[in-house]
Amino acid sequence: MAYTAENWPITAALLQFPGTSAAGVHINDAESSAWVDVFQEVKDAGFANADLTDSWVRPGDLSESRLQEFKAAADHVGIGIPVISAIRSSVIEEANWEANLAYSHRTIDAAAALGCEVVSVGLHQALTAEQQKQLWFWTVQGHTDPVGDTETWNKAVTRLRELGQHAADAGLLLSLEMYEDTYLGTADSSVQLVQDIDLANVGLNPDIGNLIRLHRPIEDWREVVAKTLPYSNYWHVKNYIRDENVARGQYTAIPAPMESGLISYREAFKVAVSVGFQGIICTEHYGGDGLSVTASNQEYLRSQVLPKTAGYALGTSQVAQGRQVPSAALLSA
Repeated sequence: MAYTAENWPITAALLQFPGTSAAGVHINDAESSAWVDVFQEVKDAGFANADLTDSWVRPGDLSESRLQEFKAAADHVGIGIPVISAIRSSVIEEANWEANLAYSHRTIDAAAALGCEVVSVGLHQALTAEQQKQLWFWTVQGHTDPVGDTETWNKAVTRLRELGQHAADAGLLLSLEMYEDTYLGTADSSVQLVQDIDLANVGLNPDIGNLIRLHRPIEDWREVVAKTLPYSNYWHVKNYIRDENVARGQYTAIPAPMESGLISYREAFKVAVSVGFQGIICTEHYGGDGLSVTASNQEYLRSQVLPKTAGYALGTSQVAQGRQVPSAALLSA
């Protein structure tokens, strides 16, 4: 049966939760009660599932015993943890690719131990010192993958294929997060990367919000949707209000609830189901009370966007789709 608005698995991103306490203790080393508190807050916001964004906990760096504690914390609250999003650990980062590749492998092992379905990775690198000074880091230039560099491209393909094979062996999907100025920074390049990797369980995480927020000319989001959704197996969704004055070369974008921004997710999801998308969705938001906005985004998806019944025409995806069953649900709440 195809997913419907009632049972489509939607996770909350944990971007709002810091990875280090006020006392300087990394959340990996905190008491398990600190994990319980976060999971409870996410559940109280109306979510049945959380995306384990590794700017919070880094499951790939937890010992086996701590990983069991972590799983017990989620089980205690009664929240699903079907996805790990490992960010800013590019396997082609010149200085750190070996450590990042090893970490990504550990993250896949941790995902399997936790009973996850998807691991999302990308090619974006750590924020620069200048980016860290900004209110919104995307307003200044960050790392750029070398355009037209066949050797570096092939390294990306080879190393991501290695991760994809590991994920397949563990029964997981690997999703590649789109992000500006990387080889996952345009629709065409992202699709080509998936095609070159050529594994059924490797697809895209079409985080189009990462692209439309840039203070410069951008691809039309509709074209990005049309090109990437046939190859997508997971989806970070968020939105931005955007203004352009092309004559003066002025471009502005600020975070917005999904229903209020540039991207029409009503339109985007019609395309998604027409090309067979049945992936888990993760709602994100930067700034303010991000958890409340992501909760509103979930309500928007369920009430206004996702199919109400399973009888819709579902197309055929170019990549494998997961079948995560939502946790005991607040879905009917």
